[in-house]
Amino acid sequence: MDKMKFESPDITAQNIDYIAAIFPACITEAQGEDGKLKKAVNFELLRQMLSDVILEGDEAYEFTWVGKKAAIVEANKPIRKTLRPCSAKSVDWDNTENLYIEGDNLEALKLLQESYLGKVKMIYIDPPYNTGNDFIYRDDFVMSGEEYSEGSGQVDENGDRLFKNTDSNGRFHSDWCSMIYSRLMLARNLLSDDGVIFISIGEEEIENLRKIADEVFGRKNMVGTILWKKKTNGNNMGYLPSVHDYIVCYAKNLNGIEDMGYPVTEEFIARTFSNPDNDPRGSWTTTDLSANHKGPHFPIVNPQTGESFLPPDGRYWVFNEKEVQKRIADGRIIFGKTGTSRPVQKVFAANRKFARTPVESWWDKNGMNEDATEELKALFGVAKLFTHPKPTKLLKHLITIATDKNSIILDFFSGSSTTADATMQLNVEDGGSRKFIMVQLQEECAEGSPAKASGYQTICELGKERIRRAAKKIAADNPDKPFDGGFRVFKLDESNMTDVYYSAGEYDQAMLSRLESNIKPDRTDLDLLFGCLLDWGLPLSMPYTSEKIEGCTVHTYAPGDASSEIQDGLIACFDENIPDNVIKEIARRQPLRAVFRDSSFADSPAKINVGEIFKMLAPDTRVKVL
Repeated sequence: MDKMKFESPDITAQNIDYIAAIFPACITEAQGEDGKLKKAVNFELLRQMLSDVILEGDEAYEFTWVGKKAAIVEANKPIRKTLRPCSAKSVDWDNTENLYIEGDNLEALKLLQESYLGKVKMIYIDPPYNTGNDFIYRDDFVMSGEEYSEGSGQVDENGDRLFKNTDSNGRFHSDWCSMIYSRLMLARNLLSDDGVIFISIGEEEIENLRKIADEVFGRKNMVGTILWKKKTNGNNMGYLPSVHDYIVCYAKNLNGIEDMGYPVTEEFIARTFSNPDNDPRGSWTTTDLSANHKGPHFPIVNPQTGESFLPPDGRYWVFNEKEVQKRIADGRIIFGKTGTSRPVQKVFAANRKFARTPVESWWDKNGMNEDATEELKALFGVAKLFTHPKPTKLLKHLITIATDKNSIILDFFSGSSTTADATMQLNVEDGGSRKFIMVQLQEECAEGSPAKASGYQTICELGKERIRRAAKKIAADNPDKPFDGGFRVFKLDESNMTDVYYSAGEYDQAMLSRLESNIKPDRTDLDLLFGCLLDWGLPLSMPYTSEKIEGCTVHTYAPGDASSEIQDGLIACFDENIPDNVIKEIARRQPLRAVFRDSSFADSPAKINVGEIFKMLAPDTRVKVL
């Protein structure tokens, strides 16, 4: 019977295994921090294996900065953290499929690696622009509140890793690059094969962001850059006032996003096609009869007027002379709607296979900063609650062009929760069931700010309240259109397990006898259940039930879901000394997974007996203990 590991994936170890499978000669041993030998990569040999010339020296074309290697190590390093459910802070906990996660987004991304690997259709982030005045994350997890004074603003009294990256800092750009690089590495793993990421950024880091994204996602997967007009004028700021931001877009796999763009609607078809001549083949529009690739070149004569037409300079007809005459005869080639213009071909709506309409890079009609400010003011009745929010109109356009109606949308710099608001609005408008995942650090609202004065202590409190108020407004405005206006709240916290769980070998029998449990005393069944979901890679948004069987509490996660992968995904019981009858009832239900506490069994023979029960009644069930 295996133990749950309760630790985010060791991505470095996984990558080494991938390399070992292809280049076993490049794997060696190195001494780890604990003094023990572990597998490592001989990078010099690997470089040579990947080259057909002899490599000498260290010169190579690459984008680097002070701290880049540390950022890679930090992104790959496993953590012993968990997401604790907070049902009291949630809305419609039992039914919603939306998530709101409070905590450091780097750690949250690590914890989501198993449950949401390859499942997110769209990521939008609005990270710090690194203007010299905003706060960014410090990701040196060795630092503590004692090592950095609270007064410096680098680490608060809780040890949160935020600091003001002023342009006088010698690592001004390096710190920002390290911060964004590690997060994009993890974010890419969560994108589906047809997924895309949008990143808002200003002038300060646009060049660095593009280079980092080229490296993380691959230059070939760059979709493009949107120039978004964010304000009407620059208020005479500088010699060339900036009135736009950039939204950089990359795909997980560019070949997988052929349908990206605005959906073709009935209104679009009605606006584009008509039938003024009552053609029995239905509504039609016209397209050019010439193309710029080499082809037929001959005069086309209008049979009604006798006028002759050649293709425009440098162009050719798309049909040969015989096909042109055939199409003139059956009315598929006409001489304009008046019958006296250049020849064009009819294209019928019934024969057209519609793709999405393309998106251009200049966006000047998708909301501005002032619209976002007014939206928040309308919801809260207070002006300027949040600095530089994005308008929902902007996010709705991004979601429209990049997702389908059932997509998962992630925002791990969620701020005032514009992305969640926009997702709910769009679901009501088109009947979609998109799900959002918001992640936000519990950053303190600034002293003296309107948010603080209104009673909001953290950005998380403000973001959650915005979702609540937005959902109520959407419901009031659309009483006959149901949508998911709830969200499950999770708080990033230390592991549910005590140190002895991870290092039982360091304790002798006398010491173990004095330890009452390997689970922290303040943790509930719900904490343990959702910790198991993360460990087993199940989504956090599925329904679950809890019931009493012979006095024991039994939790069934994802009961009766249509997906065979998730159906009866997990059954858990965390009670002490579970009777055999309860074990047998759980086994008879044949879940895909079952989990118990180590202390659920009186002794080792009892644990062995549980294994035998499952072998007999549910041989395909994977059983683990914690």
